[in-house]
Amino acid sequence: MDAADIAAGRERWQRRYDAARKRDADFTTLSGAPVEPVYGPPAGAGYPGFDRIGWPGEFPYTRGLYPTGYRGRTWTIRQFAGFGNARQTNERYKMILAAGGGGLSVAFDMPTLMGRDSDDPQSAGEVGHCGVAIDSAADMDVLFDGIDLEQTTTSMTISGPAVPIFVMYLVAAERQGADLHKLDGTLQTDIFKEYIAQKEWLFQPEPHLRLIGDLMEYCAREIPRYKPLSVSGYHIREAGSTAAQELAYTLADGFGYVELGLSRGLDVNQFAPGLSFFFDAHIDFFEEVAKFRAARRIWARHLRDDYGATSEKALWLKFHTQTAGVSLTAQQPVNNVVRTAVEALAAVLGGTNSLHTNALDETLALPTDESAEIALRTQQVIMEETGAVNVADPLGGSWYVEALTDRIEAEAEEIFARIRELGEDGTITAGILRGIEDGWFTAHIAEAAFVYQQAVEKGDKRTVGVNAHTGTVAKELEILRVSHEVEVEQNRALGARRAQRDAVRVKAALDHMVEVARTGENMIPAMLEAARAEATLGEICGVLKDEWGIYREPARF
Repeated sequence: MDAADIAAGRERWQRRYDAARKRDADFTTLSGAPVEPVYGPPAGAGYPGFDRIGWPGEFPYTRGLYPTGYRGRTWTIRQFAGFGNARQTNERYKMILAAGGGGLSVAFDMPTLMGRDSDDPQSAGEVGHCGVAIDSAADMDVLFDGIDLEQTTTSMTISGPAVPIFVMYLVAAERQGADLHKLDGTLQTDIFKEYIAQKEWLFQPEPHLRLIGDLMEYCAREIPRYKPLSVSGYHIREAGSTAAQELAYTLADGFGYVELGLSRGLDVNQFAPGLSFFFDAHIDFFEEVAKFRAARRIWARHLRDDYGATSEKALWLKFHTQTAGVSLTAQQPVNNVVRTAVEALAAVLGGTNSLHTNALDETLALPTDESAEIALRTQQVIMEETGAVNVADPLGGSWYVEALTDRIEAEAEEIFARIRELGEDGTITAGILRGIEDGWFTAHIAEAAFVYQQAVEKGDKRTVGVNAHTGTVAKELEILRVSHEVEVEQNRALGARRAQRDAVRVKAALDHMVEVARTGENMIPAMLEAARAEATLGEICGVLKDEWGIYREPARF
């Protein structure tokens, strides 16, 4: 790009920056020296390929979505939390919000993630252990008691039974008197990544996609601020993928959901802004920064060129980041504070829109109050003390970072081409479905995980406290343990709730939901009625399993 084009771009950026709202904050170094809001090539200089880097707030968004960077608004601190029953988790949420958290992120226990009630025989021993137990809308009432849902952005990390859980959240908001039109937050709902990596599905892919399409339509019409899909690469990376695989599989899943929206006759300029993303921030600092920058660039180009998006917001890739759980070690767990801080800083320098920082003890158990506070303070130290928020894309123009960004982008494009080749019609969706059926994704992730583990065992990849610097004076941590009484009490409350509700109303609502499932109607209103009647999660998912069948992964060797 020649000097004149670069200068014209800087002038465009300056006009947008001047017109944008900025925070009232000190944008100087620790020593008091002023810093510019963005840096670029020297005046009068050309820069080959600068059109791929650009300026913050303009296509291809490599350097961020907003001309102000974090000077306009910092990322949302959204700590992922949930354990035990709804009352216990409600107390943790109030602690997080009081300590400066900007939104809530709900972690559900395994029975809930699998669409089972707490008293299901398969739930025994798992209730409340890896997240909060939610059996019906009444649990949602307790979970958000004293928390104004109309004013609090709420993310929920669940995919298989995401839609039933979402309607229970809507019922809780209704019971608070909230205007549902104003609700804001994100539902994960990403079923593709379940078949690729996490394996928490209920049905065959097609019925799940039916529900997701219904949800997209309903939110676009009734709850325009709510994001019905958070396309997740986090679990793909935690399963062992490389950074490029995480990026490519995640964005391919996102393209699949765009194709789903278009197949429903939705306007890409209206529904695409409701898609958000969820990435892992791993320990290789510069590779992660490059991954986030490449993600924005790839998404914007494909949405414009392949799917016809024309509005700026439809081209924006907004993403939440969580530091890498798989990087945490049980050995010398206090070292995990350092790992998390490095990973969080990579997410910030990559321009994340919201962030969760893992607690030091999460590889052993659910976080204690103290470790959860340290994780929260990690974000606040980065935000308030490091100066990382003063300049948009501080690493932009680094030869190393730009080379990494280009390399990860090129690897991702090669993977997209392979996925399209898998399908018979050349669409991403067909390729994903064929890749799931054939085990293509899981095979490539397994191979990447195997190669990395070999490197660790040979000592080529070193982990402090595990295969390097193993001596320590640290003492054993006290960890949070979820009592068996949580399961006993949850089941008692669930039984009492079933006895007190109107059984006739529940059966009628479930029967009507199944009738709607046999038509082309949107299923959200019927499911909402079932939730209002206090139908349980297991009952809602159960009648749909009876109607649609369940999915079992084929055995592979």
